[in-house]
Amino acid sequence: MLGGGSIHKEELIQLHTLMVQMKKFFEENGVGEFSHYHDLQISPIHVHRSKAEHKHAIFILGKEIASIMAHDEFSGPGRTSVRMNELAFRTMAEMAK
Repeated sequence: MLGGGSIHKEELIQLHTLMVQMKKFFEENGVGEFSHYHDLQISPIHVHRSKAEHKHAIFILGKEIASIMAHDEFSGPGRTSVRMNELAFRTMAEMAK
């Protein structure tokens, strides 16, 4: 789980990379908006950024991808979107410490 301490930064960057590829697919097909992710100004190539920053970016991107896929907030992707948003807020609080 991403919340656990056993995940390495390199693994987070790999996951971040895969999710950015999904984002590009949606963008190329004219689906979705990724403004919150773009506002973070972080990408997988920013290896100097902290593990927490990459984790936060993954949760924000996950929320935006799940929102695109959701029919409503009660669908599987809709619940995923809500959970990713909760995790994004939690990682933001951790980064502020």
